[in-house]
Amino acid sequence: MRRFWQNIWKKEEGMGTVEIVIIIAVLVGVALLFRGQITNFVSAATAKVFDTKIIDESIAPSTGGGTSTP
Repeated sequence: MRRFWQNIWKKEEGMGTVEIVIIIAVLVGVALLFRGQITNFVSAATAKVFDTKIIDESIAPSTGGGTSTP
């Protein structure tokens, strides 16, 4: 049994795959841990990006209250 584990440790053929799997597992864990904050951030960002009020205000002419220049 000891020789089996020594051979596995010495062979590095699958180490790249193992490292990628570990990185993905950590990223998924972090995403699950902070899913509420991530959801709130994405919702706020998309609300600002797709807010039509900003577009409407920039297109509509301003009414009163301002000084006009000749």
